[in-house]
Amino acid sequence: MFHILLAEDEIPLRKLIKCNLERCGFSVYESSNGQEALNILGNTDIDLLIADIMMPVMDGNTLTQTVKSINTDLPVIMLTALGTIGNKKKSFEGGADDYLTKPVDFDELELRIRALLRRYGRVSKQKIQIGNTELDFMTKTLKVDSVMIDTTKKEFLLLFTLLSSTGRIFSRTQLLDEIWGSDSESLERTVDVHINKLREKLIQSDVTIISVRGLGYKAERK
Repeated sequence: MFHILLAEDEIPLRKLIKCNLERCGFSVYESSNGQEALNILGNTDIDLLIADIMMPVMDGNTLTQTVKSINTDLPVIMLTALGTIGNKKKSFEGGADDYLTKPVDFDELELRIRALLRRYGRVSKQKIQIGNTELDFMTKTLKVDSVMIDTTKKEFLLLFTLLSSTGRIFSRTQLLDEIWGSDSESLERTVDVHINKLREKLIQSDVTIISVRGLGYKAERK
């Protein structure tokens, strides 16, 4: 699963963008200013940054320049109401890869995100192959011994998340936030139900999902 950092100080807009990106299958981290974004980038594996220009503490252009001076391989999309040529030029000169003006067209935003992920060679993260088991993020398909296994979207995203970090223990709360979103009213029991269904579908798979008492779940090769 791709991890996106959204730096936007307008809370309603940030929540709306986050919700739409999660529906597209992305994992979204939030920050309200550039400094918070830098702190997250220093401790989290982020695949793409979306930054508003006008933010308190540290604006989006300064954030982009700082990020690109440290990591030139992180794609950046600027998001702003400032759509003049002068503003665009300043952002691109600062290292931005793309520029989207408000109000946000969410279909266009998804297309631009996926285009940048391809350009930066991060598409390899869209496919996971472990033994006889293959997950394809683009088509949301699971195959075991080349046979297609039917999964719901939530089941697929749950398995993809676990297999993206094999051996890592995820708590139920982490999985809820990752798959259902931090604003979801779903209960932790929802994760257990989906895990049990996945286990039934993975009987012939080289992959197994392990319960870690008191902590959560992890995926490993059998």
